[in-house]
Amino acid sequence: MTTKDVIHDTEQKMKKTVEATLREFSTIRTGRASTALVESVRVDYYGTVTPLRQLAAISTPDARTVMIQPWDKNSLGDIEKSILKSDLGISPTNDGKVLRLAVPPLTQERRTELDKILKKVAEDGRVSIRTARHSAIEHAKKLEKDKTATEDERFKAQEDTQKLTDKYIKEIDTALSAKEKEIQS
Repeated sequence: MTTKDVIHDTEQKMKKTVEATLREFSTIRTGRASTALVESVRVDYYGTVTPLRQLAAISTPDARTVMIQPWDKNSLGDIEKSILKSDLGISPTNDGKVLRLAVPPLTQERRTELDKILKKVAEDGRVSIRTARHSAIEHAKKLEKDKTATEDERFKAQEDTQKLTDKYIKEIDTALSAKEKEIQS
């Protein structure tokens, strides 16, 4: 393994961390209807736990409503139960054909609470990126110690790793500020 391989692997880890952080952000309710709110809901469908998106068409007909239209009408009750059990805090209305979730506007107290959650998710992402950086630097030092890399290569690897770290932490910070604006509006 060379220092280039270490840098490449580290970048892949950091990209995955950013993607995971952005997925976490998308599941946090902002007062606007989004299909991401319910996509993670799992439904007990004929004894098999199945993701909701595999059982129904999920859409947002307007800014405050999420509509779930199951492909199998018999699964409507199971989907409704799963939504009620989930941590969404929204009760669906069932008209026999579709479920509608009315997303309530956020209170100032809830906005503050969500802001804290967002900051924690972002910090977890940053910590994961810094852990990947630390691991890469240690690996580069080991390569130098094992005489498979020169001191210059190690320094270059550390420099490149730091640039990647700064880049991906900035991506998380940008996404965080965008999500915070979305919550405050």
